[in-house]
Amino acid sequence: MYRHHPFEERLHIVSRLKSGEPMESLVRETGLDKKMVRQWYLRYEKYGEDGLRGTRSYHYSAVEKLSIVMEVEEKGIPLQEICLRYDLNRTTIQEWLRKYRAGKTLENRKQERPPKDSMARPKKKEPQTELEKLQAENLRLRAENALLKKVKALVEEQKARTLLNGQKPSTN
Repeated sequence: MYRHHPFEERLHIVSRLKSGEPMESLVRETGLDKKMVRQWYLRYEKYGEDGLRGTRSYHYSAVEKLSIVMEVEEKGIPLQEICLRYDLNRTTIQEWLRKYRAGKTLENRKQERPPKDSMARPKKKEPQTELEKLQAENLRLRAENALLKKVKALVEEQKARTLLNGQKPSTN
């Protein structure tokens, strides 16, 4: 709801509604969803300009989600009223309803970090002493030397294969 329409646009639409312009003609002219515009208007009425900036960043527990879903399912409270009461987006509540009706859990997903890549380059840190600097340089040179040896072995192997096949070795 809030990603696609900037705050200024929402405020402009609501001010036009407050000035007495009919919602139907405004919706037709702008091509916006009527329910969304009505939600903007109601949020503006309840929360002022802050209501048009977006919903708060609060993560509801599974119990809280279930109680909100039950208000819609059992008590028949309209989504619009629930959105205003709990300061939620309509799509959020609709998603909870979909999960509840499908028998899925309403638990929050844990945001876990992916495991570290064991082949990742270690973080650089400045060696403190001269000895540590020399040890780090020595390690780097050994790795470079091993790499050059592998490249030389691969080149020799490639030359041997081409000679066995009766081809001339490439000059690359």
